[in-house]
Amino acid sequence: MPNPNYKNALTHPIFQHIRTAASELQLDTYVIGGFVRDFLLKRGEAKDIDVVAVGSGIQLAEKVAQLLPHKPKVKVFKTYGTAMLRFKDIEIEFVGARKESYNENSRNPIVENGSLKDDQDRRDFTINAFALSLNTETFGDLLDPFNGLKDLDNKIIRTPLEPGITYSDDPLRMMRAIRFATQLNFKIEKQSLNAISEHKDRIKIITKERIVEELNKILSAPIPSIGFLLLEKTGLLEYILPELTALKGIDEVEGQRHKDNFYHTLEVVDNISVHTDNVWLRWAALLHDIGKAPTKKFSKKVGWTFHGHEFVGSKMVFKLFKRLKMPLNDKMKFVQKMVLMSSRPIVIASNVTDSAVRRLVFDAGDHIDDLMMLCEADITTKNPKRFKKYHNNFKIVRQKMVDVEERDHIRNFQPPVSGELIMKTFDLTPCKEIGIIKDAIKEAILEGEIPNEFDAAFTFMLTKGKALGLKKGV
Repeated sequence: MPNPNYKNALTHPIFQHIRTAASELQLDTYVIGGFVRDFLLKRGEAKDIDVVAVGSGIQLAEKVAQLLPHKPKVKVFKTYGTAMLRFKDIEIEFVGARKESYNENSRNPIVENGSLKDDQDRRDFTINAFALSLNTETFGDLLDPFNGLKDLDNKIIRTPLEPGITYSDDPLRMMRAIRFATQLNFKIEKQSLNAISEHKDRIKIITKERIVEELNKILSAPIPSIGFLLLEKTGLLEYILPELTALKGIDEVEGQRHKDNFYHTLEVVDNISVHTDNVWLRWAALLHDIGKAPTKKFSKKVGWTFHGHEFVGSKMVFKLFKRLKMPLNDKMKFVQKMVLMSSRPIVIASNVTDSAVRRLVFDAGDHIDDLMMLCEADITTKNPKRFKKYHNNFKIVRQKMVDVEERDHIRNFQPPVSGELIMKTFDLTPCKEIGIIKDAIKEAILEGEIPNEFDAAFTFMLTKGKALGLKKGV
């Protein structure tokens, strides 16, 4: 039976150049991996292409570059036997077909030259082992040695070879299996899923950076909870984010229970993912309750409490980011701020005063809309009346924010009176009284005692200065 022809996948002009180069060098050449998978899944235009040559991938890349009109620069990675070039909007990576073997303490393989079959054998999943021929006689033929088409149809993630060997050799593949299952909404085949659980401790040899890369892709998927439930089920989450697994479970004392904060957290992440692609806001949703495990207490009077969990959680964010070697920059500070403030809008929603809204808008600054989105995603009650009530309360808060902002211009405001003007008015050198006056003006504006205007602030400054025993300069 002849192989099916998939020439429609190869309409981009780069493939004709590769075909010509491969023919001149007499190299059997194939497109392999994600490009083919995504074409079969109709996932849109690819931004990168992997090309395998049975021979030197570097030589093929250099020949292709010679044939292209703009003669692109070829990046060569001799250690890995790969080369890369850009053509228009696509990045193409060339590699020689190879077979791999591993030692126990590293995911970096010992590489030897191999056949196309060897190269397909080393692929992580059947749906990533497809190859499309770029050879003149068989151009567009699909090679599917592991029946990946059937797995695509059945939405299954399966390893080409024995899964225990596949995952033990390169434990990052466990994360990749879960990531693909999340992105594609596929199921991981049972034997493969069991193998992840059996080899979960092997994740320790993977660098934190590669783990975070996969976590970010899981978090960026349409329904991130798919991945985090799989991470928890297989035991990987305990190694990677123990702060989350600590939230799992429901305690009961004297008939009083609290909700399972782990599953609640995943609901919040899914809720917010409907409204934003911002991965850092999704991180904030994932971590917004991590402070609840260390602050959980039972009181006979009020039941279960989590006092100060937002403050504790924001401190934990820094430690978590540092441990995972994530960026300790403005992204981390944003997540910290969202966690720290995650209950503020909820607290004021039942008693919406101008003063509370001013302080909320001032403290949240440019991130007020993100904070409100997080708090609305945090509504996971299954009681229809409560669900409607809580959302209506947030609508009131949002409207009050608009009213206050139009009137008082609080968001990221700077007090109308500067420190320099205070110094000049009272003939001062730098001293603590300047800070006292500036803080008093800010508090008066936030409390609504004076409007956010220069004249009112200047008059207030004079009054405050006089109370501090300062005299207006000449």
